[in-house]
This record gives sequence, structure tokens and C-alpha cells, in this order.
Amino acid sequence: MKLIRFGERGKEKPGVLIDGERYDCSARFNDWDHTFFQHGGLNLLQKLVDEEGDKLPEVNPHERWASPVARPGAIVCAGLNYGDHAKEADMEVPSEPIIFTKATNTLSGPFDPVVIPPNSIKTDYEIELAIVIGKNALYLKDEAAAFECIAGYTIANDVSEREFQLERGGQWVKGKSSPGFTPLGPFLVTRDDIAEPRNMDLQLTVNNSIRQIGNTQTMIFHPSSLIWYMSQYMKLEAGDVILTGTPPGVGMGMKPPQYLRNGDKVELTIEGLGTQEQVFVDYKP
Repeated sequence: MKLIRFGERGKEKPGVLIDGERYDCSARFNDWDHTFFQHGGLNLLQKLVDEEGDKLPEVNPHERWASPVARPGAIVCAGLNYGDHAKEADMEVPSEPIIFTKATNTLSGPFDPVVIPPNSIKTDYEIELAIVIGKNALYLKDEAAAFECIAGYTIANDVSEREFQLERGGQWVKGKSSPGFTPLGPFLVTRDDIAEPRNMDLQLTVNNSIRQIGNTQTMIFHPSSLIWYMSQYMKLEAGDVILTGTPPGVGMGMKPPQYLRNGDKVELTIEGLGTQEQVFVDYKP
């Protein structure tokens, strides 16, 4: 299945994507959130799609595409999870996953504009495979148990302000948490519909020029490994979003570095997960 959400900010509704058309599920479900995932919602939704499918109400094509999941309890990220990205960042390839978080209010729709923070001079992009957690996970026994905790996969842009992240002291969270810094979507593909998450092509362009090309097979720590590892240190809850790292080609790694400016268009594609696009705009008080 492909889960979507739609509607204006603060009034989003849940739906599904079938054969390229969006259908409204809000008469049957409240939202794609913690309660939905934790209490068997995916099974109930699959039954609804099997029985009614394209008989559900259609979504007006002009409706905004929202993040495919509601605001999660946590957005947890793996840093430097592609060895070639670690090298371009001039950082040591990690022997264990580097874990950090983003503020959950960074979540935004896949086609929403992204506001460049005031005083920012190093706003950057990062295409990432995102995982949505399907059930609460803590102290998981092994990677097989971790795999069973995956609800599905989608695309994230882990937008980052590099000066805030690396030059202002403290944790990376400062450079990762400006409003709108986690565009997600356009849809969530359920786990069983992705044959091999460890072999998916990724591509990101800026103003139609290719910047990032990669494949998830070059991850240092693959999705199930990351979830198992994270669960040893924190409780992952249903509906949480996990960002799994980015391949090389970020603006910071270019010579000279090339950061995003007002009017830049960024397009992200991951095999089987569709395409998202954002225009970056200056902050206006």
C-alpha cells in the first residue's frame, strides 16, 4: 500500500494512493499516527483497500500533499551512514551508528517551500531513505525483530544548516531543526511492497543539475541494523520517523561548497518511493 495525507496545514486528512490517484480514508481513520500504527491500523487499512479500493472518495487533485505520516513522537537520524559521504565531510567513518535527533516540528509536506533561516549562509540538502516505525521498539533482540518493527519507507530531505550544525558548538540538532527542515513523502510504501531496501537508487538535483547519486547498498548500517541499535538506547514508538543517512554530493562537500539560495529548486527521487520537490525561499518576518 501507499499511504498519503492531504489538506492544508493543521487540517490534514489520511488517504491512500491507488494507481496514481489519491483517495480519502478520513471517514474510517483519524490519521496515520502513533495510535494507528501501534494498534494494527495497517491491517485494517489493507482490508479496506482490498474491499473498497477505488470506491473510496477521491481527493481533489488541487489539495496539498502533506507528510504521509502525522507529526511523530521523534525524528531520529543516523549520521555519516554512507562511507563516501563521511569522506567528503572529512570525518571518520563510524564504527558504530552516529545518532542524533531533529525537532519534530520540522516535518513538512514533500512539495512545501522550505524557508532558509535568517542569518543562514550554509543551508544544505541531504536525500535520505526514511523509515516509519510500525510498533513500539525497545531493547530488541536482533535485526529480525527490528525488521518486524518497520511500517514502511518514504523519502526525506534532511535539510541542514552547516554553520549552525558544525561551527556553533554543541550538538548537530541546532543545524537540523529549523521549521520545515524535514520534507517527507510524497507517500509511505508499506514494508511488504519494498523487495529490498538495501538496494534502492537515490538521486537529488538542484535547479535540474544532478548533485547526489547513490544506492542504499553502500550504507554502513542498513535499516534493520539501525533500528536494532537505536532500540538499545531509546524507545522507538510507532509512527516515529528514522532517517538513515545520505550519500555523497552534498553542497558542503563540493569544491568550493555550494549552498542553497532563495529560489533554488531541489528535487529528490528514490527508486520505488516517488519524487518530492521543494523551492527554497528567504525568511520573511
